[in-house]
Amino acid sequence: MILALALLAGGQAAPLAAAPPAAVAAEAAAQAMPMTGPRVPGMASFDRIIPALMRKYRVPGGAVAVARDGRLVLARGYGLADRDAQQPVQPDSLFRLASLSKPITAVAVLALVDAGRLDLDAPAFRALGAAAADPRLGRVTVRELLQHTGGWDPEDSHVLDPPGQYDPMFDSREIARAMGAPAPASCPTIIRFMTGKPLDFDPGTQYAYSNFGYCVLGRVIEGVTGQSYADSVAASVLQPAGISRMRLGHTRLEERADGEVRYYDYPGAARVQSVFPDGRGLVPAPYGGFYLEAMDAHGGWLASAIDYLRFITALDGRRGPPLLRPETVRQMVARPAPPVSVGTDTYYGLGWSIRPVGDDANWWHTGALDGTSTIAVRAAGGLAWVALFNSWPKDRDAWADELDAQLWQAVDGVTEWPSHDLFDQFP
Repeated sequence: MILALALLAGGQAAPLAAAPPAAVAAEAAAQAMPMTGPRVPGMASFDRIIPALMRKYRVPGGAVAVARDGRLVLARGYGLADRDAQQPVQPDSLFRLASLSKPITAVAVLALVDAGRLDLDAPAFRALGAAAADPRLGRVTVRELLQHTGGWDPEDSHVLDPPGQYDPMFDSREIARAMGAPAPASCPTIIRFMTGKPLDFDPGTQYAYSNFGYCVLGRVIEGVTGQSYADSVAASVLQPAGISRMRLGHTRLEERADGEVRYYDYPGAARVQSVFPDGRGLVPAPYGGFYLEAMDAHGGWLASAIDYLRFITALDGRRGPPLLRPETVRQMVARPAPPVSVGTDTYYGLGWSIRPVGDDANWWHTGALDGTSTIAVRAAGGLAWVALFNSWPKDRDAWADELDAQLWQAVDGVTEWPSHDLFDQFP
């Protein structure tokens, strides 16, 4: 899911709080929380601001990484990766990325465009050989899927009668039942289900954030390459960026990857019905409230904050050979064709939210699932940062807004930018 971030849209940092009592309280909060990774004196604002914010919203653990001109200048772990074991988060702990997975999928698609193997304006469903109940589905292009203009509106979905809020990627038990398929439903099963339903609007005429559209893009990648989605992304994106630990995640706690944090719902959250038909009954939402394996291309990746910065800095060409040709990056950050996003300061490009800044632009994305909240920013002027957390607080909108504001404030509070590069310390 993507959240509205006012400061990213404005591209300005909030002024630093000057009240001494607030600074003292923040320092006390920081001292009470485990912190790992190299301490960077000139960037102490992060060690003051992030722990205080986590304590306020009762978030157990998080990791923050910052790059400047392609160099990793800060990599810190905050709080606990596992409360039962009292294990602190490490700077390179793995987290569920949630929708930070979408830029990865988008770059894998654009790499195929660079290689001449895929046309952005090709009909996406034709490549899948999918029959459709709505003839407009045959006109949906790869570009429209990337831009969330393909025709599905989860806030006003015509899958329901009368139309209402519906995201098929979180309806895996019911879709499996409807399709006579094993539960929970895979992404291909969800696609077969959705091709039998009407679109919510004419493709290319409006923006509506769609997890399902990126589920389809994952299958387009498979169809073009003849590889699994994960293998194709590894070959075209991760390996060229020098990333070896990023991988697709699993739903069940017992399938947690080495180095992966544990996920926690907010205090007092109710248990939910498991998506698995194995008699487990009610489960914590992060471990069975949704089927992560079906979300691979829109929300299924695991990564460290450090490796996600490797991805960003390789993409914008500030570290090593760029992942995409310059003209392809220009397409990635270009405004969608009218009537979409006409007259707006910000818009969704090909896999990223974009705000033009002079001759450059801010790119950003957020992500959230029960037990996970994430944000990645590539700011104009050579800065980038990633923050990953193992909970999604109850007051979700307030958390998202304040996290964004506080990260900009932490950046604004840097007293001296270091000249070091920590990437080599975290293989």
